[in-house]
Amino acid sequence: MTYLLGLRMRGRDVLVVGGGRVAGRRVPVLLEAGARVTLVAPSVSAALEDLAAAGRITWERRVYAPGDVSGPEAPDFWLVHAATDAPDVNAAVAEEAEAARVWCVRADDRHFSSAWTPATGTAGGITVGVVASGDPRRAAGLRDAITDGLADGTLDARRGRERFSGVALVGGGPGDPGLITVRGQQLLSQADVVVVDRLAPTSLLDRLPADVEIVDASKIPYGRSMSQEDINDVLVDRARRGRFVVRLKGGDSFLFGRGGEEAAACAAAGVPVIAVPGVTSALAAPASAGIPATHRGVAQDVHIVSAHVAPGDERSTVDWRGLARAGGTVVVLMGVERIEAIAEALVDHGRPSDTPVAVVQEATLPGQRTVTGTLADIADSVRSAGVRPPAVVIIGEVVKTARDLDILHTGTQFETRRLATGRDLQ
Repeated sequence: MTYLLGLRMRGRDVLVVGGGRVAGRRVPVLLEAGARVTLVAPSVSAALEDLAAAGRITWERRVYAPGDVSGPEAPDFWLVHAATDAPDVNAAVAEEAEAARVWCVRADDRHFSSAWTPATGTAGGITVGVVASGDPRRAAGLRDAITDGLADGTLDARRGRERFSGVALVGGGPGDPGLITVRGQQLLSQADVVVVDRLAPTSLLDRLPADVEIVDASKIPYGRSMSQEDINDVLVDRARRGRFVVRLKGGDSFLFGRGGEEAAACAAAGVPVIAVPGVTSALAAPASAGIPATHRGVAQDVHIVSAHVAPGDERSTVDWRGLARAGGTVVVLMGVERIEAIAEALVDHGRPSDTPVAVVQEATLPGQRTVTGTLADIADSVRSAGVRPPAVVIIGEVVKTARDLDILHTGTQFETRRLATGRDLQ
């Protein structure tokens, strides 16, 4: 028997030992709950490495050592996750936690865990946790039935669940896990394999049964990445084995997400493929910062462009001259590293240097912040503020409109204040 508790983790320290698949599921959920996570592992997945580089977790790049749980140099941990591939290491972590009277979740052997993680889900402000005698797929299925019932008012846990085949290209939205579509969540809950990007709402993965295969297809800017050809091969290979594959990525699969290439690869291989649209960060970032992409009397057109190659690069197909002359709102994705070249190109082609600009980092996530300025000074503001991807650049008079209306958010999407100048931030 178990005694279920809802742990309030905000501001409390948690130790995770191991940097693989299980840690990749658990860490995003702990962060979402507000925990301070220390990760001990000699190597980690690309997604976890990205969290460490962003300063969202503390990564001790080494193997576990006695004293990591309760030694004199260790923080006062409230919870421990033993999630390595080595049973003897997990056992040692669990034994140290037991001696220190710290709850420990052991990933490889539930019988030797002092705590279990239930299949959890949320609907209508209610969090549901299900423990089904160690059967994770049964627990996840019942959890989904309960949360679906809470969402639509039926609360019918006995209904059957539709079974899918092939590949589903699911746009996961701009980051906040609550912004995935109902259809996307439904398909994700039925997946046998999930091929996931680093910008997808990865905390949703912890809701999946333990036997679901998670393929980390993260593409870290200027860092580790999985080639598009390899991703296509994985989608086709797993689907041909009779497994239902969900390709989960941030934003919308068909807006700079290479969804068309993946759909074409599946079609060429005779694999059924469906697409579930997602909320693109190109529109969610301005909205979460309080910036209307269009506004009556200010802007009637929005141009969404990618700056994965700089203006002037022979590989670029963006008409920067036309954008400068159009006068509407320009939303730039993947533009942080090239913000100076973008501003210079627009000014050189006739856009006024005092055109307002906003850069929204980590839109819809707890770490969201907005830096504002003009084409003349935004590059310096971005550099001095230490802005890093993911971030969306919004160029146009709508930024000034948001400021004038006192709806421009400079912190999280839940905080707003009047800006004294265009360069205020946080």
